Amino acid sequence: MYGYRLGSQALFVEPPQTPLGIMGNMLSRNVGSSLEFMEHREYLPGDDLRRIDWNAYARSDRLAVKLFREEVNPHVDLLLDVSRSMNLAGTRKGEAAYALAGFFASAAAESRFSFQVFVTDNGCRTLSRSHLTPTDWEPFDLTATDSPDNALLQMPPNWKPRGIRIFVSDLLFVADPSLVVSRIAGDAAVTILVQLLAESDAEPPEQGNLRLVDCESGERLELYLDTLAREQYKRNLARHQENYHLAARRHGAYLATVLAEHFLETGQLDELFRIELLKYTVGR
Repeated sequence: MYGYRLGSQALFVEPPQTPLGIMGNMLSRNVGSSLEFMEHREYLPGDDLRRIDWNAYARSDRLAVKLFREEVNPHVDLLLDVSRSMNLAGTRKGEAAYALAGFFASAAAESRFSFQVFVTDNGCRTLSRSHLTPTDWEPFDLTATDSPDNALLQMPPNWKPRGIRIFVSDLLFVADPSLVVSRIAGDAAVTILVQLLAESDAEPPEQGNLRLVDCESGERLELYLDTLAREQYKRNLARHQENYHLAARRHGAYLATVLAEHFLETGQLDELFRIELLKYTVGR
């Protein structure tokens, strides 16, 4: 259901700033208090005397302290848009939403990062057992009628500070992109917006009579789609995406657009590998 194995070839890249952990399971590039020696530094008044390397002092007659690598507990929070538009009829968009959740869970497990899922259902609630493997998660449906923006405003997720935050959504809801991104990015180390679209979202059908149904409200609209209307739709979508790109840059986040059908066929998120937020496991 959640495409758990799709992420088995991927690892998260350690974020530049990660929270300290008493029993951290990874070592960062920063100075900390683990047992792995990093380098010496000249003693300065106020340094812990227990860190003085007396053997080095005996050799050089200069006081030096030992520096050790920082222990860290990297963490990934995934916010999944579970509104009805994410399960667009006649497409594989809903299947891809589940598969993306499994992909990120698998990549976190391979990276030895902790992981948690939030869904935009009655606010942004924590998905029960989502810190476990996806087969153990509480089942959920893509049936919410409220917009993700309202969910974020009503009850924000209980994010872990300085973690990696991922928001998976089609972003096809009415809201100020800058406010949406700011509510997610907050005090995160890395923020990733994954815009999940079906092929028909990105490329509307050729001209003809169409019946449109609003996924959230059920409202129906009959129209004739001609070449001008199709091109106007594509321009509006491009402008909407550009607004989210600008908002992401403003708040230090990343935006990647993913086509559902392509992702399900390849299992790859090329943009996130290209900007080095993900990397392949050894041997790939």
